[in-house]
Amino acid sequence: MAILTQVRDPRVRDVTVTGVEMAPDMRSATVRVSVMGSPAQEALALRGLASSAGFLQSLIATRIETRYTPRLRFEIDGGVKKSIEMARILAEVLPPAGRDADAEPGNEAPDPEDHGGGSTPLPPAMQQEQP
Repeated sequence: MAILTQVRDPRVRDVTVTGVEMAPDMRSATVRVSVMGSPAQEALALRGLASSAGFLQSLIATRIETRYTPRLRFEIDGGVKKSIEMARILAEVLPPAGRDADAEPGNEAPDPEDHGGGSTPLPPAMQQEQP
């Protein structure tokens, strides 16, 4: 929340924290962030976050009671952009949600009035012997 409300660096814009991974000794933490924008904007935001790390660490020190305040390191989390790109690709490939796949020509649903009188033979497991 402090990144959104208290960091005044103009380079830190459109940043979302997606996760934090603490080291086992609690002396460092990797903060994964997603930045909406170009790769240049991502790099700029990372530099802004790196320069704000001391300020953010001091805020953390006032809120947690540990022997050491973790040193923050920021990384880009590409998962959000990848999922948006995957959704875009799927939207191009899949039919629109309003269309049913059965409505396409050649995929007609079987007629409920048809009682199997056609020429399609039943599989052997379903055939019954006639007396």
